[in-house]
Amino acid sequence: MGNGVIIGIDLGTTNSAVGVIDTGFPVLIPDAEGKRLTPSVVSYDTDVPVVGALAEDHIVQYPETTVYSAKRLIGRRYAELSADEIGELAYTVVEASDGYAGIRVKKKVLVPEAVSCEVLKKLKADAEAYLKQDVLRAVISVPAYFNDGQRQKTKEAAEAAGLTVERMISEPTAAALAYGVDREYPKAKVAVYDLGGGTFDVSILELNEGVFEVLSTHGDTRLGGDDIDQ
Repeated sequence: MGNGVIIGIDLGTTNSAVGVIDTGFPVLIPDAEGKRLTPSVVSYDTDVPVVGALAEDHIVQYPETTVYSAKRLIGRRYAELSADEIGELAYTVVEASDGYAGIRVKKKVLVPEAVSCEVLKKLKADAEAYLKQDVLRAVISVPAYFNDGQRQKTKEAAEAAGLTVERMISEPTAAALAYGVDREYPKAKVAVYDLGGGTFDVSILELNEGVFEVLSTHGDTRLGGDDIDQ
């Protein structure tokens, strides 16, 4: 692993993960506690934001200052959010100065990408501790239905965390690659279902000699595992 190491990040609604290719094989990187999944939760109850499992413990005790599921809000305008979407969150969602969704924490209004930035900082730090070197480059997966604005805000979150985004890859494409579909079927149409913590979607991919094209995608941002739990 040289200085040009590139990490792969799954920035999820409920949990996030970071990995790296080691001698040709993908390896999920553990944190200091040995866990390979980081809850996508940030608590602002203290002066320094708390991220991950420790922040998750704050959801019940400090609901108004603990932010989760920021991915559902990133890059979306406040006016397009339904009352149900806002009402099911324990923290307060407001309209930011630019018209996008914002999160009121104490006397500040945070944008969702600032919350995602804190999660990405932790993943970056975990990767650096594991690899014993600085990490400056990343590939990040995003839902296939993310529009340009949502992708741009995700990229801005990564850049604020100190990462250069080499590529953004759709989550269904990442899943198909992980399962080696490109090696088994040089030419094919593939349906990929993604049931996550916050979303459920399906994408139809066309594979042609190692190149994936997303033909169509559809999903529900409020039909993930968290919603089933509710």
